[in-house]
Amino acid sequence: MRYLRIRSRQQPYEIAVLVTAPVCGVLMMGLDVRPASVQGSMPAPLQVAWEIALIMVGVTGLLGIMWPGRLSTGLGMELASLLVLGTITGMYAVALIALWSQQSMVASSFVVAVTVGSLWRAGQLVIDLRRLVLACECLSAEQLQGSVP
Repeated sequence: MRYLRIRSRQQPYEIAVLVTAPVCGVLMMGLDVRPASVQGSMPAPLQVAWEIALIMVGVTGLLGIMWPGRLSTGLGMELASLLVLGTITGMYAVALIALWSQQSMVASSFVVAVTVGSLWRAGQLVIDLRRLVLACECLSAEQLQGSVP
């Protein structure tokens, strides 16, 4: 059987973004302050959903990274978190682009980078989960062959 390689779960940039996301969500909700691009392009219920999603993404992603149980569960939680993070940062990028100005150009390029990075890492996690499934199938087949007289 080949060596199973799962990409490191200690991704410092991913962890930094996942720590920052709930802080931003809590601050926006607690201080009732939102970026002008969000206020101008999203209705109020969508703004609240976006803030709640920021909080949930960070908490779920960090729980997935530190999950003490099954590796597949932790990777799945991390994957779900990064897919939602990619989606909501993409929403924010669209909001920035909708109110296009020289100031929003800088912010939107950075936010798009976070979106691409989140989706890239999600793709890596999909590959890792597939490798884990294949490894479990191989292990089960070897165990079955060893138990048959």
